[in-house]
Amino acid sequence: MNDQNQQEVTVRDNPDKSRFDIFVEDTHAGFSAYKDRGEIQRIFYHTVVFDEFEGRGLAGTLTRTALSTSIQAGHRIVAVCPYVKKWLSTHHDFDDDTDPVGREHLHALR
Repeated sequence: MNDQNQQEVTVRDNPDKSRFDIFVEDTHAGFSAYKDRGEIQRIFYHTVVFDEFEGRGLAGTLTRTALSTSIQAGHRIVAVCPYVKKWLSTHHDFDDDTDPVGREHLHALR
């Protein structure tokens, strides 16, 4: 995917660190951290785009790709991260693949 500057943007799952990383060209630009709860639910709890990359729509690209990839792998989405929660509120095509946040999800993040 290219942004307005025609720089290559890629998102890759990094299961060793339990996060999706986003890169602009070869530079790490941010991440979305997750924790798997069982084999089905994936709790997204923290999303960051580094300051020098803000304002390019990278958080949305990162979130869409991370959630889509997770769903395709058989996970249901639990949005604890405020950004992911807000993003989902305007992207209803993900509604059928999300679960509400419960105490058990917050407890799993401790």
